[in-house]
Amino acid sequence: MTLRLGALISGGGRTVVNLAEAIRRDALPCEIAVVLAHREDLAGVARCRDAGLTVEVLPAAGGPELPPLADRIDARLRAARVDLVCLCGYLRRFRVAPLWTGRTINIHPSLLPAFGGHGMYGDRVHAAVLAAGVRETGCTIHVVDEEYDRGPILLQRRCPVLPGDDVQSLASRVFAEESRAYPAIIADIASGRRRLPFLAAGGATAGGSTGLS
Repeated sequence: MTLRLGALISGGGRTVVNLAEAIRRDALPCEIAVVLAHREDLAGVARCRDAGLTVEVLPAAGGPELPPLADRIDARLRAARVDLVCLCGYLRRFRVAPLWTGRTINIHPSLLPAFGGHGMYGDRVHAAVLAAGVRETGCTIHVVDEEYDRGPILLQRRCPVLPGDDVQSLASRVFAEESRAYPAIIADIASGRRRLPFLAAGGATAGGSTGLS
């Protein structure tokens, strides 16, 4: 059974493209059913489309004639029969409950709980790591709940902070670990080696697919 992924982006989309490449390269039983973004001019929109992925842009503010953004996101993920929501550098709050509780995951560029929380993303995280003078950082994949960067941790990968590092060099090293970690967790979920909380509770997918069961 193929696990259908829904990816949400707010930036360059490299994490999604990396997932797509891993799916093709490693024959993971997954497909990226849809990529959602909130602005057409995001670099990730063109990058993901160039990679052959379906991308839809749902403007955050669409006027009084449109439903709230969270409702439109829910509707599009349901229409795509998404089993697992993957936040891939998504910087807006994602409404987890009730549809996506226990089947939404995020990747964060630090070893949570360090350097996490509201407003901590991307280069801000790496700058804070450097300012703190720590010798080790990495990335964390966690289940998403209603608080920023607080859900149960599924996997962490570590890398050193080297003398002379700047934000760009550190970001590159962390992204190399992210590129290994996200496909590995998704492969475990797709194969049944890793069961997310909603599965343990006997949950069913909102879109009618049974890719997680």
